[in-house]
Amino acid sequence: MNEAKANNKLAGWLTLGGIFIAAVAVTVVVGTRGSSDTETTFPDLGDIAAQDPDLPDTSAPAPTFVLPTLGGGTFDLSRHIADDGRPVILNLWASWCGPCRSEMPAIDASSIQHPEVAFIGVAVQDKRSDAVSFVEELGVGYTIAIDDGTVDEAYPALGLPATFFIAGDGTLVKTHFGVVTEESLAEDIATLFG
Repeated sequence: MNEAKANNKLAGWLTLGGIFIAAVAVTVVVGTRGSSDTETTFPDLGDIAAQDPDLPDTSAPAPTFVLPTLGGGTFDLSRHIADDGRPVILNLWASWCGPCRSEMPAIDASSIQHPEVAFIGVAVQDKRSDAVSFVEELGVGYTIAIDDGTVDEAYPALGLPATFFIAGDGTLVKTHFGVVTEESLAEDIATLFG
């Protein structure tokens, strides 16, 4: 990652931190007033993401990648789109990420319930040995790969976990930052790929 891109990513994180601190301050001030008719919410990461020029653009072609999988093969997004054509749910995670641990069983269950969609989990910013131990401990059955830096750079995220929904034609149609559930995945699959 070049220095300018690293500085842009740092600026994005600092902006997010400032927005979060401002939201907490507003919540405290409004909460101490005792006003029952004022509704205060934290900023939506999706709204913030829409303003970040470094994040992948939805409705544009998804960045392609080729990575070796833990099963011994490779996952090539371009080849998958050309030969298989199923939509793809790409989930970025790391072994050190607590929310990733909580969502992986839901992703695994969804991959079984929705064979019409290809699920791939990619460990980013992680040691291979830690990622392998993590996957073995959780016993997930969908495709898992370890990033070599390609996916982390092509799919910058506001944090982990991050999930990218790619249509069968290779178009990135949605990005979700944070934990997904079986219910949210089923709803997105029906809405985006139905």
